[in-house]
Amino acid sequence: MDIRYKALPGGDERIVYVRPVSVADLPEEIQAQAGGLQTIWSVHRPNGDRVALVADRGMAFALSLQNDMVPVSTH
Repeated sequence: MDIRYKALPGGDERIVYVRPVSVADLPEEIQAQAGGLQTIWSVHRPNGDRVALVADRGMAFALSLQNDMVPVSTH
């Protein structure tokens, strides 16, 4: 399906990507704060800058929306 949408004003700056991250792949100081979770969720900008790490996907989307960012899932 190829549907075109008008871009949002400032949309490129507001997009963030949400993806799962294995706690084992993170630095030890962050692993220590993960509270026994195996997977946490990363919110990051298109250039790769990490905005946040949170416990679950719903929280990642809520955090993004509360801060006027447009979350997009990645695999």
